Amino acid sequence: MKNITKIKPQRPTKIIQFGGGVFLRGFFDWMLQKANDAGEYCGNAVIVRSRTNGADPLESQNFNYTHLARDAKHNDITLIDSISGSINASEDYESFLLLAESKDIDVVVSNTTEAGIIYEKCDFSHTVCPKSFPAKLTSLLYRRFVKGLSGMLIIPCELIENNGDKLKEIVLMHAKDWSLGEDFCNFVENECSFRNTLVDRIVSGKPDVDVELEYKDDHINTSEYFHLFVVEGEADSRLPFDKIGLNVRFVPSVSLYRTIKVRILNGAHTSMIPYALLCGVETVGECLKNDIISSHLRECLEEIVDSLDIDRNETEKYAISVLERFSNPYIHHRCQAISLNSVSKFRVRVLPSILDYEKKYKKTPKALMRSFSKLIELYKNGSANDAPEIIEKMKRNTKEQILSDASLWGEDLSRFASEV
Repeated sequence: MKNITKIKPQRPTKIIQFGGGVFLRGFFDWMLQKANDAGEYCGNAVIVRSRTNGADPLESQNFNYTHLARDAKHNDITLIDSISGSINASEDYESFLLLAESKDIDVVVSNTTEAGIIYEKCDFSHTVCPKSFPAKLTSLLYRRFVKGLSGMLIIPCELIENNGDKLKEIVLMHAKDWSLGEDFCNFVENECSFRNTLVDRIVSGKPDVDVELEYKDDHINTSEYFHLFVVEGEADSRLPFDKIGLNVRFVPSVSLYRTIKVRILNGAHTSMIPYALLCGVETVGECLKNDIISSHLRECLEEIVDSLDIDRNETEKYAISVLERFSNPYIHHRCQAISLNSVSKFRVRVLPSILDYEKKYKKTPKALMRSFSKLIELYKNGSANDAPEIIEKMKRNTKEQILSDASLWGEDLSRFASEV
């Protein structure tokens, strides 16, 4: 039997990857591997970790792992050997900053969840790593600027609107806070290419059943085969994923793609999961087999589609495909994993549908309001998976206080108190 730790072709590290969770490993890194295997690219990614202390679990396998992408028509088994290693920026800040000095590295990719692209005012330091992802990126770009190297292609995969534009805006705010100078701001504005993106693939992580391979692998990752990567702007040779037959599109605007995907697929997940967890349902597949949760999901999807002013044939077709994708027998997507940062996800993925429905029909959507109620109940009585300060706020405050807290929802929602 082969030793997976030894399967590692020598390639230069060309990509800095903020986040080493199952999504990027089953989406971006899978595409990176396909590009390497096709000979269209020759480069690896280095992972920047922020939350995992100590050794990276993938280190035991020399950062190799297997990815399974499966549905009724596809059974794609790919050995991923395109990760060169990982760095914990908080523990080894100087090694993190040294990445900026590499002439080979010219791409940054990230997936820090919707809660990651935020502005947190902090001091500039050459020795102490800032907490937030945008502040870390600002420090990295400043080191690169000081060394006189070229700008970078920056590809955020977080599911917030205009993610690239927002990330650049925050980087420039830190640059101003830290008095890094007009020349550096011009470098960020004109030499670094921040792209708005839309990502679409259900990645479920470790399979629930053993998979027979020719080698031992303790870190198998799984996903559906469906994948869509939409990048705003012209194609860029630094990221040639569109050259190898993958569903990767460089387009003038990601807006329509994003609205349909985030509101319908992600909105369906986020509106369903709190109710499912409160009912003790463990996976998305089991949700579709549970009469109560399945009925709730279908009602939510109908209200989401009703809230959109987009061609109904297109949105209904996508909603049907979502139910089919959720039912994929090869995907064991755990509800607890999906529930990470549910408050910020609800604000981005579900609340816009509630507000648009209310504006359009002069009443609130019953199923989506039920989802809102179950979300609050989960945080108060269940096993919420979020930042401690968010959990504590939700537990401590009354329903009325929670709904009126604009820091959670972007506006005062106390008018919903009698319906949530």
